[in-house]
Amino acid sequence: MARFNYGGQALIEGVLMRGRDAIAVAVRHPDGDVVWEAERLSDSVVHRHRAAGWPFVRGLVVLYETLVIGTKWLTRSAAISAAGEGVELGGGAVAVTLMISLVFGIGLFFVLPLFLAQAAAGMTPSVGSLGKNLLEGLIRLVVFVAYLLLISRSGEIRRVFQYHGAEHMSIHALEHGDPLTPEKVRGYPTAHQRCGTEFLLVVVLVSILAFSLLAGQGLAAAIAGRLALIPVIVAVSYEVLRWGAKHRAQPVVRWIFLPGLWLQSITTRQPDDSMIEVAIVSLQEALRADGEAIPEGSVYPARRTMAEALAETRAAREAAGREASLVAAGVPRRDDEPADQEPLA
Repeated sequence: MARFNYGGQALIEGVLMRGRDAIAVAVRHPDGDVVWEAERLSDSVVHRHRAAGWPFVRGLVVLYETLVIGTKWLTRSAAISAAGEGVELGGGAVAVTLMISLVFGIGLFFVLPLFLAQAAAGMTPSVGSLGKNLLEGLIRLVVFVAYLLLISRSGEIRRVFQYHGAEHMSIHALEHGDPLTPEKVRGYPTAHQRCGTEFLLVVVLVSILAFSLLAGQGLAAAIAGRLALIPVIVAVSYEVLRWGAKHRAQPVVRWIFLPGLWLQSITTRQPDDSMIEVAIVSLQEALRADGEAIPEGSVYPARRTMAEALAETRAAREAAGREASLVAAGVPRRDDEPADQEPLA
């Protein structure tokens, strides 16, 4: 059994697994094969710093890596699954995409609930500061769940949620020491106690307590204070989630975190065997990159590196382009030649 708690995220037709020192990505190529690539986390200055593993710091490090690396691979996986060719994103493109995502997320889940709570409280003057804070927290929770329900109606997002389920199921199998096979993996639930969805729910609940410190502030100060407290909320929420996962066997703890598992019924779906194979490849390559043993009896789905797939895709396109040029120039294709024509010596 691996000594590190592996985690990951779903991509477009793929899965990203985060290991101790590396991440591995596997994506279903348009030709039906699984293509993969590994990336060393040790190349990141943030990951290499000795403080990266400290409590209340490690959550911010994981969030940073998830946002930066996850954004890059989410975009690249979409390109691979659609056209068979990955798009290399430069640091500037990743930064712009990440900034847009952060502005949208902060605006939707932190600023909008504040405005709605202020407006609702304005219509009910008797509501005090505590009531406004609780109302804002309730609105934030409703917005969060409504957003998940809305995007889950998309067919493409439903497939992402199926890969999300495959990611969790394969990690369950690893943590129980089972071989990584579709049959064994399928026996586990799609929900997992360290899921990012559960983390976001903890963030919503912790924010209610944190934002109570800003009670009575004007609108501008309230917005600035919420932005400043986001890193604190993330750091605390990550430690709460780790604690909950470690003590989940206790009935009281399991009951406290039960809403997080319920919420995963939206963000995970039962995958098919082809999706489980992709998750298995991603997890196996993450284990291999970390120097960890792959459980005995595991299957090894056919795979090739993304570099190999990219070279083959480009070669096929170049060949098709040359043939199209010959046809445009009036040069007959070989299969257009008369059957009785003597072959060239």
